[in-house]
Amino acid sequence: MILSIMLFVVAGLAEIGGGYLVWLWLRESKPVGYGIAGGIILAAYGIIPALQTFPSFGRVYAAYGGVFIAMAVAWGWLVDKKTPDFYDWLGAAVCLVGVSIMLWAPRS
Repeated sequence: MILSIMLFVVAGLAEIGGGYLVWLWLRESKPVGYGIAGGIILAAYGIIPALQTFPSFGRVYAAYGGVFIAMAVAWGWLVDKKTPDFYDWLGAAVCLVGVSIMLWAPRS
């Protein structure tokens, strides 16, 4: 379970961080190197979730989506300095509960 969580977090950082670098390049006129680095990191993001041990592609990516939402709220708060409100945190918590159900519910 720890490895799964770590892979989701690393994938989230790669997706959000890579996207952020591309954003800085295109929207805030940073040098093209930001865009190139962002593209490389986004390509790595495409590989990282495939390292999960769960057998179902759809389930892994659906669960990752919930983790991504929570991480994006935290990124906005820590990096963009946009304080999330109660409903941002509540929505992220609901997503994480859904992720837990999807991945770790007992199945026969």
